[in-house]
Amino acid sequence: MKATIFLVFAFFITFLCSAQISAITETGDEVLLNDDGTWSYVNKSADDAEVVEIKTNPQPFEKNESATFSLKSKKHNMGFWVDPKKWTFEKGVSNPDAEYEFTLKGEDLYGMVISEKMEIPLTTLRELALENGKIAAPDLKIVKEEYRIVNGLNVLLLQLDGTMQGIKFSYYGYYYSNPSGTVQFITYTSQSLLDHYKKDAESLLNGLVEIK
Repeated sequence: MKATIFLVFAFFITFLCSAQISAITETGDEVLLNDDGTWSYVNKSADDAEVVEIKTNPQPFEKNESATFSLKSKKHNMGFWVDPKKWTFEKGVSNPDAEYEFTLKGEDLYGMVISEKMEIPLTTLRELALENGKIAAPDLKIVKEEYRIVNGLNVLLLQLDGTMQGIKFSYYGYYYSNPSGTVQFITYTSQSLLDHYKKDAESLLNGLVEIK
């Protein structure tokens, strides 16, 4: 049963975080092309963009002292500190778009790193995550969002809840982008277990750092 749930989550994440193809329109606008034929602007003008007020959490977030093992992205200057006593990790296997995959040992909490070389505004990433995720889970919705300062970086936290193949799941992760690229550092589990695992999820996510 545990393996089945993991595969369902991994299948959903493929839709949620799948890499898009970039293109330039005849008017010079940069867009991302999705597998289903839809597209989204990479940089909308202030007049076109949806105005979303996202508050900033005043609490600073830092990597846990127990996170002693460092993973590095091969696509940009980002790193991920992990507690090897709690988490197993490997290069992406179940999802071809994942650079790394994580599993909380003996538990039903999973994580994934999606890396891209393109810089993408966080508000655009928010819309892409929601739009792509609804392909697999039409009832997907954002239930929590805020900016956080994580190890000195301004990241966007998103929690999305939805249903896929009868399983109610929660997706909880950080988004960050800089001129070297974009990272989606995510954790996921069933909705009924997120509160139970949230401390572990945040401990993993707070290992996100920028390598100078």
